[in-house]
Amino acid sequence: MKKESEKTAKVSLVGAGPGAKDLITVRGLRVLNEADIILYDALISDELLSEIRSDIPKIYIGKRCGKHSHTQDEINELIVKYAFEYGHAVRLKGGDPFVFGRANEEIEYVEAFGIPVSVIPGISSSIAVPSSQGIPMTKRGVSSSFWVMTATKKDGTFSQDLQYAAKSSTTMVILMGIRKLDKIIDEVSKYRGRMTPIAVIQNGTTPNERCVVATLESIHKYTSTIETNMHGIIVIGDVVADHPSFFEEEVQRILHDAI
Repeated sequence: MKKESEKTAKVSLVGAGPGAKDLITVRGLRVLNEADIILYDALISDELLSEIRSDIPKIYIGKRCGKHSHTQDEINELIVKYAFEYGHAVRLKGGDPFVFGRANEEIEYVEAFGIPVSVIPGISSSIAVPSSQGIPMTKRGVSSSFWVMTATKKDGTFSQDLQYAAKSSTTMVILMGIRKLDKIIDEVSKYRGRMTPIAVIQNGTTPNERCVVATLESIHKYTSTIETNMHGIIVIGDVVADHPSFFEEEVQRILHDAI
């Protein structure tokens, strides 16, 4: 076994999957257990970390809304620092590294120091979390496409993609939008009917998973129960009607209208 000082610096970006510890890939878990050090982000569960060899150092370098966190520049620097100090540094990121994971920025920075980088894809939460609730992304005769987007741009304004998607019949999957849920609903309602189904899913695929299903008109009744400081996924489109709770929502609406 090489001494620590003799180890060659290299970096692996591993996608941890959507949340549940057993939704990481076999290759991802193998690479984690081959690491010299692991640098993980805010969405990694303690349950997954417990599956990794206990002798491997694990350091949190994530970003979290509303709490003390590292900037992206600081994260880039730490990856390089620990790769040179330890050898094989694994950057463990929630979901898939290339779906709003800023993996390209980390790769470019690390490779600028001559450190090789490999990527192990992860199951994206944008697909897996709705699927775990029985919500399909596409359905014949209902939706022939889905559009994954972030709610806002770097400057805090709405992405124009939100408007483009709302004008179409595509299934809308919106990440990082919980804190602007009310504004997103108002924007989408300009282009889609008030009875359009919507789902808000938090802690997806974990034991604490919570899903609120409603329509663009009725979702306002539930916004106070949604934790705005917690990550979540917003799904808008007719495919959400496949969720069992949507039928209950419709029954309540019909009964209310009949009174």
